[in-house]
Amino acid sequence: MSEISAYNNKIYIRDLSIRCIIGVNQEERTEKQDVIINVILFADTRKAGQTDDLDDSVDYKKVKKTILSLVENSEFLLIEKLAEEIAKVCLEDSKVQKVNVTVDKPGALRYTRSVAVEIVRTRESYGQ
Repeated sequence: MSEISAYNNKIYIRDLSIRCIIGVNQEERTEKQDVIINVILFADTRKAGQTDDLDDSVDYKKVKKTILSLVENSEFLLIEKLAEEIAKVCLEDSKVQKVNVTVDKPGALRYTRSVAVEIVRTRESYGQ
């Protein structure tokens, strides 16, 4: 698979809103808060575009369900750690070559709409 085909085809999962325990302050450790997750999956989608067969593409519904399960059951201190774990589960799909994950924490700081962390990871980041 050439670098161009793997890295120029993108599947977006946008504005996934989930509640979880996240934060370092005591009050953040007792009640779930909203986080907004955006994911870009880089994969070669050419075969799926020709065959119209889900087996030839990334099953983004399955990826979304995996992210939901991870986040809803998590209790991380930092959104950096949450983003890292989301990237790892996205790269478990062998068709995903690279992932861009953004985690927004609305209301984290006064006078701001949100604080966010964005990371980019490749299969090589985790030795896959």
